[in-house]
Amino acid sequence: MLPITFLSDYGVEDEWVGVCHGVIERIAPGARVIDVTHGIAAHDVMTGALALRNAMPYLPHGVHLAVVDPGVGTARRALALRSTNGALLVGPDNGLLWPAARACGGIDAAVDISDSPLRLEPISNTFHGRDLFAPVAAGLASGKKLEEAGNPIAVSGIVALELPAALVQGGEVVAEVVSVDRFGNLGLHLEPTKLEAAGLSPGQALEVRAGSQSVRAIWGNVFRDAGEGEALVFIDSSGMIAVAVDRGRAADALAAGRGTRLRLSPWRH
Repeated sequence: MLPITFLSDYGVEDEWVGVCHGVIERIAPGARVIDVTHGIAAHDVMTGALALRNAMPYLPHGVHLAVVDPGVGTARRALALRSTNGALLVGPDNGLLWPAARACGGIDAAVDISDSPLRLEPISNTFHGRDLFAPVAAGLASGKKLEEAGNPIAVSGIVALELPAALVQGGEVVAEVVSVDRFGNLGLHLEPTKLEAAGLSPGQALEVRAGSQSVRAIWGNVFRDAGEGEALVFIDSSGMIAVAVDRGRAADALAAGRGTRLRLSPWRH
């Protein structure tokens, strides 16, 4: 019996997560279910995709169930994937699974599970987590082969999640906020090497600007490298650049959220 990891935007106020757990237990009694998070903002596919990708290196080999599905009930496909390293991923074909699959070496095989023989009947138009994704994940965890879960499809047709590219412009870097965590830290799709390519270096004071708002930030290693209430540019646990305020919220200091473009340059004031 393979373990199942579970990520969604369902929250914890309603019964939806518990119902999915119940469906899994009925189909695959005793399967271990690890809840990665159910706190993804409603319909936020990008944040869900990045959370799943960032978690993958630390999750056990098994079946990875992810449901952030604003297109539920539409013509969007439902997928089960096998990655190159053997991980199995189940979720909607909206880009949610793409970064995690790439982190696992790419996609080895894929099936469309929209009409899966493993799904529950009758299937709800609005709760595919319960009636489709959880049953397929449970079936795979209990030994069903990927090919038994649905109809084979070309990997080339799977929806990719396009992440915004960071730009090096002379002595500054422009990057987009792709996540905001509960501490108000701003996660960027920005590799540290791009800061170095702009001539920036660890320990340096930087200006971080979002529109008309700007802060002075130290490129440091830990939050206390900045003084209390001061900003920090650092490499986060996913290996990407993020902006924080020690004992504060960078999102508030810069009036920034997901999609905000930040400019990082040397502090010259």
